[in-house]
Amino acid sequence: MLYTDKAIIVEGKYDKIKLSSVIEGVIIQTNGFELYKNEEKRRLIKFYAEKSGIIILTDSDTAGFQIRNYIKSFVDSDKITNVYIPDVFGKEKRKDKPSKEGKLGVEGISAEILIKAFKSSGALCSKKRNESITSIDLYDLGLAGTKGANSKRKALLKALGLPELVSTKAMLDVLNKCYSMDELTKALRKISSDMNNT
Repeated sequence: MLYTDKAIIVEGKYDKIKLSSVIEGVIIQTNGFELYKNEEKRRLIKFYAEKSGIIILTDSDTAGFQIRNYIKSFVDSDKITNVYIPDVFGKEKRKDKPSKEGKLGVEGISAEILIKAFKSSGALCSKKRNESITSIDLYDLGLAGTKGANSKRKALLKALGLPELVSTKAMLDVLNKCYSMDELTKALRKISSDMNNT
């Protein structure tokens, strides 16, 4: 079992149960949008953010990103580590039908994918990078501000196991925590090769 000294913020009790089987540590559930009305829960999240930092792990749908962004409105960004689960389409076992967007939430993702998501986010990365990837690099690589950048960026996010709703800024943060420029260019070459072969 993995361990973190940062508090992990999830949406619901089933997410908490799932995560508890993989990671040992403090797990706080927002109970979805109830967080917007719960001052006590916001104070608790702020407390942990100041004390040790927090990890936000919400679903990869629109609602999950709304909750993630809401937390960012009252917690300093340097106290937050974002963990993103990839877009996996399907239905949770306990539910009668898929979610509105058809994506599995945290509770429906396998333990293996969850661990990979934590590692991809930098939450469990041990390697320090000497170089940094900048927004200019993203432009030069055709990932931002150029023709076809959107589809290329989506292909990269998919290859990295990140959801398509991740912003360019958030993607840049993940790249700098876990990937070197060399690893990024290799991944882009493979994506380009795969796209040419289809």
